[in-house]
Amino acid sequence: MTTINQFFIKFSLSLLFGALIIGVIASIAFLYPQSFNSWFPFHKLRPMHTSFALFWIISGAAGCICYFKNQLQPNDGIFQRASSIFMVTWMLTILAVFIHYSLNHYGGREYWEFPPYLNIPLLAAWLFLTFSIIRGFNRNSAAYEWMWFTGIIFFLITFTEQNLWHLAWFRESYIREVTVQWKANGSMVGAWNQMINGLSIFLLVRISGDTRLANSRKTYFLFFLGLFNLMFNWGHHVYNLPNANWMRAVAYGVSMTEWVILIMIIRSFRKTLTEGKKLRNYLPYRFIAAAELWVFANLFLALLMSIPAINRYTHGTHITVAHAMGTTIGINSMILLAVIGYILKIDTLSEKLKKIIATSIRATNISLGIFWLSLIVGGLIKGYLQVNQPDLHFTLLMEKVMPFILSFTAAGIFVLFSLGTITFLFLKKPFPAAEQN
Repeated sequence: MTTINQFFIKFSLSLLFGALIIGVIASIAFLYPQSFNSWFPFHKLRPMHTSFALFWIISGAAGCICYFKNQLQPNDGIFQRASSIFMVTWMLTILAVFIHYSLNHYGGREYWEFPPYLNIPLLAAWLFLTFSIIRGFNRNSAAYEWMWFTGIIFFLITFTEQNLWHLAWFRESYIREVTVQWKANGSMVGAWNQMINGLSIFLLVRISGDTRLANSRKTYFLFFLGLFNLMFNWGHHVYNLPNANWMRAVAYGVSMTEWVILIMIIRSFRKTLTEGKKLRNYLPYRFIAAAELWVFANLFLALLMSIPAINRYTHGTHITVAHAMGTTIGINSMILLAVIGYILKIDTLSEKLKKIIATSIRATNISLGIFWLSLIVGGLIKGYLQVNQPDLHFTLLMEKVMPFILSFTAAGIFVLFSLGTITFLFLKKPFPAAEQN
């Protein structure tokens, strides 16, 4: 493992830490604008929080893929140079993003609200990553490598699509531009899900020692279903825009179904894992178990949200935020922390620190559950009032929702402390000596 790869993984963890801190500050700023507007107004904190979270997921996934790919191709100097260029360019551009935010320089579109020219080095960096991953890849590669490859390729495609608004033809029509933006962002989530699914399969193979899992029919079914999903399930993101009904039907049929197969694989893994292997990888196993819990919860919520009659009430409310947060923290972050914990060999920590991490995982699940439910109930109230009482003044509407925003903020503070503790301990943990070059 190269020194740059080590630094990149730690850099990714620092982005998670930033997302947690800025998220809590943004929630408090939303509740008490009179106290924060002079220094940290919500409308400036929101894009910072979004960028921290977005870059944590993408960077964490890419860094872990580079680590494992380097293990699979340990003597490939071209791969190491190309991936290193990606990591350095990517990190420097992210730093530039937050410097621009601190100077009040904004631009772009939703989720990518920094000055648009910074997309150029991001694109260049991702091209180097794509080139490095292609090396050594062939049709006989394991299913998890196919997941990494297709996830990286489709991220490149959707990232390019997300920037089509720079062309005048797309900006001429508001509906056209918004449709492309929402479609691209929806498909992009599917792209990094492919990358993270591949990492989860690779980790399960490593922990269990069952190499059959890497090429089982069930795993390949997950791969193809995930690929189909990221290409076609974006339709539920544009339910509220004028489009053909067949798009809604396809989106409903495929929305989030890859999680069902992922649950089946993880449950199969849990049944066959011996107690000794569990103990040797106790903490990564705990993260995987937490991710499984949140897969169930978010699958249920996603299936409800993909029903057009329900989506009418939920679209753009706090329920959308609940789904995004449940997926980002409960599923993606837990899987990435399991993978990074495996890389760091966190089970070699002292018993005291391992107990702190295990307790923090439990506390994160509980506080995230309150956080998630508060957003759902608040979103239901807001959605119902918006549809059935359209003349209700927005201030009165928000008064009905405010108790749940307070509950959500309080739970978010506990998420900061519990998940922040895990992140801090991961940042402090040095990489195993055998992994250093």
